[in-house]
Amino acid sequence: MSEFMKDAVVTMQEVAGRTLRVATWRLDQPSDHLPVLFFNGIGANIEAVAPLADALTERPFIMFDMPGVGESPDPVLPYNPFTISWTAAQLLDQLGVGDVDVMGISWGGGIAQHFAMQHAGRSRRVVLIATSAGMLMMPGSPKALSKMANPRRYIDTDYMLKNFEALYGDGLGKSAGKGGHMSRLKPPSPRGYMYQLMCMLGWTSAPALPFLLKQETLIMMGDEDAIVPLTNGKFLKMLIPNSELVVMKGGGHLFLLSHEEESMNTIRDFLNRPANTEGKSEAA
Repeated sequence: MSEFMKDAVVTMQEVAGRTLRVATWRLDQPSDHLPVLFFNGIGANIEAVAPLADALTERPFIMFDMPGVGESPDPVLPYNPFTISWTAAQLLDQLGVGDVDVMGISWGGGIAQHFAMQHAGRSRRVVLIATSAGMLMMPGSPKALSKMANPRRYIDTDYMLKNFEALYGDGLGKSAGKGGHMSRLKPPSPRGYMYQLMCMLGWTSAPALPFLLKQETLIMMGDEDAIVPLTNGKFLKMLIPNSELVVMKGGGHLFLLSHEEESMNTIRDFLNRPANTEGKSEAA
């Protein structure tokens, strides 16, 4: 087990007719903070973002492998943002969790938006990382997107490392972090990967955000993200009434890892802030 998973409780849960691999951190420990419900990027298993859960030591943390991803079995039927958000709510009920702070990265940022609107009554704050409003988005570079669509990036480690910069910009620099990140990834199944792609086809949050996403929302973007360009974060900022945008200078798509300390401080400050604080800052 990864060093970042040593404090996690990992179980297989039957939720709303699906079997999901679920990881929780500190859920059985007393805390003054709400748990974080985290939605991962496309094809990424729990281990990929486990360092974030490990770093937020003061908060309970909940994450699960999407069907056909990581160690969750293949989905029998396709799913969409509504059904997977409902499934996540059912999982919270099974875990005895009420309200949460909702967080998502990339593909998971779209699900986080949908969950926060569909289950507004139990979603306190929202953190959107390197994500967009769905189909109404400014696309990334063709070079990056052509490789993004190829599931080989999860199946072939050499291919992923060779094309890392094209996929994720220079966000991780030239450090050994590339190999470290790759060592935590497990390939999704072909069906799991395809169903994740299908899940968001035709979906956009843009028309609903001004009216339904009322929670305080932190949008975090990298200014060198080749997959989800910064313009998408500015678009979300324009659409979400109670939002702020923080830009990670020199950050690619994985600035959460390359700018770990800065990212953790930004997330922690936002989640710990008293409600309705005036004078939010925007980094541009």
